[in-house]
Amino acid sequence: MTTYEKLLIDNKAWAKAEEERDPDFFKRLTALQSPEFLWIGCSDSRVPADKITGTQPGEIFVHRNIANMVVHTDVNLLSVLDYAVNYLKVKHVIVCGHYGCGGIKAAMDNNDYKPVLNMWLRNIKDVYHQYKGELDAIEDLEKRADRLTELNAMEQVMHLAQTSIIQRAWKNEQRPHIHGWVYALKDGLIKPVLEMAPGTHIDPMYEYDNL
Repeated sequence: MTTYEKLLIDNKAWAKAEEERDPDFFKRLTALQSPEFLWIGCSDSRVPADKITGTQPGEIFVHRNIANMVVHTDVNLLSVLDYAVNYLKVKHVIVCGHYGCGGIKAAMDNNDYKPVLNMWLRNIKDVYHQYKGELDAIEDLEKRADRLTELNAMEQVMHLAQTSIIQRAWKNEQRPHIHGWVYALKDGLIKPVLEMAPGTHIDPMYEYDNL
């Protein structure tokens, strides 16, 4: 049996177990999607949003990319954000990084990862540059990477707040709350590092006045 064939067999076993546990489970899923949360996380296979939060299918809307970035030119991310905020009406948007992130570590060195990865990692390098004084003062490289992971999650929360999508929802519907979290692989616990309530003022340069 190949590894992908095992996935299909396990899928059948899971579906059968869910139906036995709750005969209406799949009927409810097909009828409505009304998650309370949008999760913007890292693509790392060790950080599945539903597993580490104990949520069930239908409870959390998910977007993942390398190092949980919110890039203002990323149409993929922005379309997910727009749909989650304006159509699913989520109450919370969570950016969750994780310690030991390969993207964070790659952004801290000067290796050439070829054009596409270089372009993506540049966004993390910009975060490092912004906090260079604080980060360079941390001699232990692992601890420095951990701190960059926290700062990166915080910066992505700020990037969310800078979008007209979030600001319009804040103005008109007083939602969503935005959260920056970091997940620890070593113990499975999540550390909150930043929260922004609806209507939080940011740098006026990024605030829209004609929403």
